[in-house]
Amino acid sequence: MSPAPHPLTLPLLSGARRALAKAITLVESTRPEHEAQAQSLLSEVLPRAGRSVRIGLTGVPGVGKSTFIEALGVRLADAGHRVAVLAVDPSSARTGGSIMGDKTRMPRLTVHPNAFIRPSPSGGTLGGVARRTRESITLCEAAGFDVILVETVGVGQSETQVAAMTDLFVLLTLPNAGDELQGIKRGIMELADVCVVNKADTNPQAAVRAQTELRTALTLLTPHDAPWRPAALRASALTGEGLDGVWANVEAYRAAVDLRVKRQGQAAQWFDELLREAAWRAFQAGLDPARLHALRAEVTRGERTAVQGVTALLTPDL
Repeated sequence: MSPAPHPLTLPLLSGARRALAKAITLVESTRPEHEAQAQSLLSEVLPRAGRSVRIGLTGVPGVGKSTFIEALGVRLADAGHRVAVLAVDPSSARTGGSIMGDKTRMPRLTVHPNAFIRPSPSGGTLGGVARRTRESITLCEAAGFDVILVETVGVGQSETQVAAMTDLFVLLTLPNAGDELQGIKRGIMELADVCVVNKADTNPQAAVRAQTELRTALTLLTPHDAPWRPAALRASALTGEGLDGVWANVEAYRAAVDLRVKRQGQAAQWFDELLREAAWRAFQAGLDPARLHALRAEVTRGERTAVQGVTALLTPDL
């Protein structure tokens, strides 16, 4: 006799937003009993996942990510798409708390019947995403959302991980991109599939210059044999200018790139990451705390180099 399905499975598959919110809360929990329930739920809904377009969005502070996402999301939702926004807020290094204010920044999209917004704390996770963002994407897809927008915490050195869980990576910048480009990490530029100069209405001439500079930079960074040539666009979330062009590029990208193969590579990378985490936890569980403390103290006092300390930890006879 097969076990009964998880109580959230059927309502989630029917598209109930309340069930989706509860499911995401479950997968985000760090309690062992909740992790087991979450994996059971994920295994039951996994066959219904994978039918959306996953878009990651990042940008420099003040670029208007939330405003842009709301304007694009409302446009798509009005056209009949079901839009899910997974917005990641930075966690405080002191308290671990997050403001979680994305819903207040997207008032129109929050109440749209075809939309779902879920803010989550980064919890100190590198990559600009929450610890369980990948699982949350799976749950949103199983609930019938065909457009998943992942808003990251903002441009940073390690934020490129968002590209490892989405189909398309969108980088937002400002009209004065001549200065902004100097502050954007090369790695993020190399991962960008679409660059958008937002707030183009505030300074049209500067926006045109920024677009030209982005096109030049993307041309230099993109391999000649790449199946997709990254686009540099102008848009205004306030007026709606250029938003149709952004979505047209999303559709063109989907036609040019084999997303099935890309997602297979992402799944393999995800497996490797989880394997490293599990191996590290298993290694830590077998360590002698006193030995670890003593070697760390010796390294701190300068009696051993860090390499010597780690080598001694891995070689008990040293």
